[in-house]
Amino acid sequence: MEQKEMEEQVKKVIEKIRPYINRDGGDIRFVKLVDGIVYVELTGACVGCALVDTTLTQGVEALLLEEVPGVIGVEHI
Repeated sequence: MEQKEMEEQVKKVIEKIRPYINRDGGDIRFVKLVDGIVYVELTGACVGCALVDTTLTQGVEALLLEEVPGVIGVEHI
């Protein structure tokens, strides 16, 4: 899959997740995609939240791994 196409799919998945994060007072923003790793920024209530790692791995990363071929992980910036 082409890099640009992969980025578009990642952005679509993040937009699906965003309302759930917004509901708890946080936000998520796509930063970049490098070698299959998606870099995101979590803001708002996510900053300092004890569950931020769980949100990233069990929520964002799990969905991206399932829906976007070529994604191998998610990192928070």
